[in-house]
Amino acid sequence: MPVRTAPANLSADDAQLRAEYVREVLALLYPEGGGSGTEYIQVPDARRPRILVPANDRRVAAAAVARYAEPQSRLARLKRDAVVAALRTGAASALLRDRVTAPGGRDTIETHLRDALGTEIRLGVHIGPARANRKPVLQVLTPAGETVAFVKLGVNELTRGLVKAEAAALNSLGGTRLSKVTVPGVLHSGQWRGHEVLVQAALPVWEQRVPADRDRCADAMNEVATACGISAGTLGGSGYWTRLLARLAEVAEHPDGFQLRRAGARLGTAAGDVRLTFGAWHGDWAPWNMRPLADRILVWDWERFTIGVPIGFDALHFDLQQRISTQSDGADAVRQTLAAAPGLLAPFGVTTPAAFRVTALLYLVDLATRYLTDRQAEAGARLGVLGSWLLPVLLSTVEDL
Repeated sequence: MPVRTAPANLSADDAQLRAEYVREVLALLYPEGGGSGTEYIQVPDARRPRILVPANDRRVAAAAVARYAEPQSRLARLKRDAVVAALRTGAASALLRDRVTAPGGRDTIETHLRDALGTEIRLGVHIGPARANRKPVLQVLTPAGETVAFVKLGVNELTRGLVKAEAAALNSLGGTRLSKVTVPGVLHSGQWRGHEVLVQAALPVWEQRVPADRDRCADAMNEVATACGISAGTLGGSGYWTRLLARLAEVAEHPDGFQLRRAGARLGTAAGDVRLTFGAWHGDWAPWNMRPLADRILVWDWERFTIGVPIGFDALHFDLQQRISTQSDGADAVRQTLAAAPGLLAPFGVTTPAAFRVTALLYLVDLATRYLTDRQAEAGARLGVLGSWLLPVLLSTVEDL
């Protein structure tokens, strides 16, 4: 049976893990010490930090929070706006009291980025949730408070690979003719103190948002799917299947890896002769990684971009991410996405029962393999323990093929 228990560190709540990460990330970004340091305000507080903003400049601090992220609800927007108002008026000294000081030095990420971009900058530091692929993400602002870029740092084997992959994806997509999707431009990529650095131009997420209807999203996903070419053939004869089997073999020793590999083998036996169309996918197309505008959809976080996968993966992923972000039962969310697969995949030309069933199950195997490869459970990710939600549904479904 799939493993349903989490490592001990998974029991720590997200707030505690975020607070611990503040100390870790500042030591990494400002490694030398000495000299006059940079004081940051922890927003909203030290117990639940989401972003660190400069304490000595109200305008920059307010602008950093205003452009920090796109709130997903009306309540979240109201909270964001209240913080911005407090920072602009100076009320932050009473309402946002938690501070942390990063040491100065001649070779900090701040000095590196200033030299790389050739201009004076200010930084906001984003504090993300615990997960294996968490990495330092920085918001680059001008002294006037304009957000001009976002920076990712790869600091270990996994995140270095992801940052390099995203740079390659953005450079590749930048050379294609995308009319429905806008991707960030690359301003700088390279290394600093052994860490991989990627500086992306800020997308205009503050422009007037329009509803993200299903047809527009499907059209945009289809544009990405076909941007690097497409091919067709049987699952068993595809390069995708060969690569997936190799990935499954690499996680075979994981407690859940044996069961996942068994599910993959069953799927290959039952559906190896099913014909599919293969293209590209973003890899993490979710509501929080996009913003629909009147004439295009802005999409960011391309570190999982992959070519040669069954067309339609992005639509399945978007649907599942929406469901698991709004309901507590992850297994039920998986079942609902499987049930919705025919309608989700039809805009991609995946219309036969065999093709949409196999595409949906391959997506689940692919996603589960990613979670095990990244060791998301060990990192404390909320949905890292696959045996508590995804694997049981996947195993029971493939057995019925």
